[in-house]
Amino acid sequence: MLLIRFLIISICILYIIRALVRILLPMLFQGMVNKAQQQHNAQQRQYQQRQQPTGKIKVDHIPPVQKSKIPDSEGDFVDYEEVK
Repeated sequence: MLLIRFLIISICILYIIRALVRILLPMLFQGMVNKAQQQHNAQQRQYQQRQQPTGKIKVDHIPPVQKSKIPDSEGDFVDYEEVK
C-alpha cells in the first residue's frame, strides 16, 4: 500500500513539474532573447554615433611613397631605326 501511494505521488509530482517547465521555460528564454536584442540595439546605436557625418573625409592612413627601381636619368626614351 505504501509503495503504490509513493508511486502515485511521484508520478503526479513529475507531471506537475513537466507542465510547469513547459510554461516557464519559454518565458525564461523569451526574456533572454529580449535582453540580447536590447544589447545588440545598444551596440548598433553606439556604432552609428561614432561614424563621421556625411560630407567629411577623414584619412587615417597614408601609404608611404614607393621609390621607383630605375632612376629617372636611366629611363629616358631613345629613338631607334629598324635595320633591314
